[in-house]
Amino acid sequence: MEKLSLPKNKIKVLLLENIHKNAVELFKRQGYANVESLRDAPDADELKQRLPDVHILGIRSRTKLTREVLAAGEKLLTVGCFCIGTNQVDLGAAKRLGVPVFNAPYSNTRSVAELVLAEIIMLFRGIPQRSWGAHEGAWDKTVKGAREIRGKIIGIVGYGHIGSQLSVIAEAMGMRVRFLDVVEKLAIGNAAPCRSLDELLAMADVVTLHVPELPATKNMIDAAKLKKMKKGAFFINASRGTVVDIPALAEAVKSGHIAGAAVDVFPKEPAGPKEKFKSPLQGLRNVILTPHIGGSTEEAQANIGGEVAEKLVKYSDNGSTLGAVNFVEVALPPQSGATRFMHIHRDEPGVMARISELFSRRGINIAGQYLRTDGEIGYVVTDVIGRIQVGMGIRKELAAIPATVRTRFLYEN
Repeated sequence: MEKLSLPKNKIKVLLLENIHKNAVELFKRQGYANVESLRDAPDADELKQRLPDVHILGIRSRTKLTREVLAAGEKLLTVGCFCIGTNQVDLGAAKRLGVPVFNAPYSNTRSVAELVLAEIIMLFRGIPQRSWGAHEGAWDKTVKGAREIRGKIIGIVGYGHIGSQLSVIAEAMGMRVRFLDVVEKLAIGNAAPCRSLDELLAMADVVTLHVPELPATKNMIDAAKLKKMKKGAFFINASRGTVVDIPALAEAVKSGHIAGAAVDVFPKEPAGPKEKFKSPLQGLRNVILTPHIGGSTEEAQANIGGEVAEKLVKYSDNGSTLGAVNFVEVALPPQSGATRFMHIHRDEPGVMARISELFSRRGINIAGQYLRTDGEIGYVVTDVIGRIQVGMGIRKELAAIPATVRTRFLYEN
C-alpha cells in the first residue's frame, strides 16, 4: 500500500469511460499534472495491469472493480464513480483495503427526471409506434390511444433526489402524484404517499421506478406485481436493471395488460459499443429502449465531472472523506502549520493510544486529532506541530501498529 507523501505532479490519476473534461481541468488546476483519460472501460485483466502505479482512479458505470481488481492497485488511494450508482464497485473490499469511494448523488437528477417526463408524454401519445410506422411509410393520424398527461396519476417508486424532482415537474404539467418510499418523506406540492407498493400499482396510470440496487429491490417488479398494475397503464424503469423481471415485463406488454414501457437500464448491459445489446423487449413497438442514458446530458456530465473530481482532490490534499459511500466520514479543517498523518486500521482497541504514544515519545505535540470508526474500519487523522525529519521512523512505526491497513502523511502545502 502507498505510504509516501508524493508531490501532486507525481500522483497518477487515471480516468476511464470518457469522463468529462471538467474533471481533467479541475485536477490540473489543483496541480495534478499526471492525468490519463481513456474513452473505454478496460476489462479486468487490462485494469489489473494498469492499476499498480495509479493513485486516483475515476470510473463510470461500465468499469467493474472487483476485490481482485482493487487488490492490484498497490498505490491506490481513492476511487471516484462519476455517476450516481456505485454497485459496479465492491465497496466492502475497497473499504477493507483503505480505499474511500466517492460518487455524484445529485448532479444528474434533473437529466433523469426530464427524460422520464418526456417518455411519459411519448407513451401517452403513442409516439413510439407512430414513429416506427412513419419510418416504414405508414401515416397513422388516428387519435385512438393518444391522450394528454394532464389529470393522470403518476406513481413514483422511490422518492429520493430524482423521484422528488420528477414529482415537481410532473405536477407542474398537471399530473396527480402518488409516491412510495421505504423512508417516510415529506411530500412536495400536492403529492401524496401510498401505504404499499400494491396500492400504488393499482391506482397509477404510469409507474416509474427510482430505487437503488439492493437485495430488497432485486426483481421487485415481477410478473405478479405487473398483474397488479391497472390494465392499460404504462411502466418506466430508469433506476437499476436488476429491479425488474424483464421477460415478465415483455410478456405483460405483449398481452396488452401494460400499454407500453420505457426502459433505460438492464440486468446485463454491454461493456462497450462493440458488444451487441440483447433484450426480450426488442421488437415491441410500444416500448422505448435507451442505452442507460438517463443522466447522459452535457450539463449533467459537466456537473458530475466537477463534483467527483473535487471530492477526490480534497481527500488527496487533506484527507477529508466527507461524501464517501463506503467509508467513515471525517470533515477536516485545512492544514495550518502542521504535518498531517492519516492512519486507516481495522477497528480494534488500543490503536488510538498507540498512535498518541508514538508522537509523545518523540516529544512531538499533537495539534489536532480526528477519529471515526464503523465497527470494521477506523480512520484517525493526526496533525502534529514540530519539525518532522527524515529518519525519525514515524511512518514505519505507524505502519507497524497491529491492525494497520494504510498510512499516509501530508506536509503542509
